[in-house]
Amino acid sequence: MGTAKARHILVASQEECQKLKDQIDGGADFEEVAKEHSTCPSGQSGGGLGEFSPGQMVKEFDEVVFKDEVGKVHGPVKTDFGYHLIEITDREE
Repeated sequence: MGTAKARHILVASQEECQKLKDQIDGGADFEEVAKEHSTCPSGQSGGGLGEFSPGQMVKEFDEVVFKDEVGKVHGPVKTDFGYHLIEITDREE
C-alpha cells in the first residue's frame, strides 16, 4: 500500500486552523508556523512526522495523506486531537 511523509500543525479550533492555512497560502513558512502554533510535540521540529504507512495515523489523517495531492497543504482536518493542517511531502505507492 506504500508509505508517505508528511508534516502537520495541530490546533484546538477550526477557525485558528483556517487562519494559519491562509497565512501559509500567503507565503508564510510551514515549519515556522508549526513551531509557533502547533500543540503537537512535532511542532518543535517544524511539524515533521517522518515516514509512515496506512493505519499508523488516525483514519481522518490517513484519508488525506494517502489520497490527496502531494506538495499541498490540506485542511482543516478534524480528528479527536483537534484540527490539523497537513502537508504531504512525499508518497510512495
